[in-house]
Amino acid sequence: MDFDDEIDARSLLCPLPVLKARKRLKGMGAGQVLKLLADDPAAVIDVPHFCNEQGYELVKTEALEGVLRAYFIRVPLAG
Repeated sequence: MDFDDEIDARSLLCPLPVLKARKRLKGMGAGQVLKLLADDPAAVIDVPHFCNEQGYELVKTEALEGVLRAYFIRVPLAG
């Protein structure tokens, strides 16, 4: 999947992956996609919850190498 920016949050524990994503997403434009790499088991719950609460679209989730997950988060379109 294509993405506009990427954060490697591997080895960071909750809530750091989501906090880093929030900060980066605020600087991104409408329709852009952030790829977030996280291996914290809590990210499976935290990332979808964050997207739902903040209005971001969780486009896709991939499990890689057993534990690493890539979350593709789209900034909502204005209007």
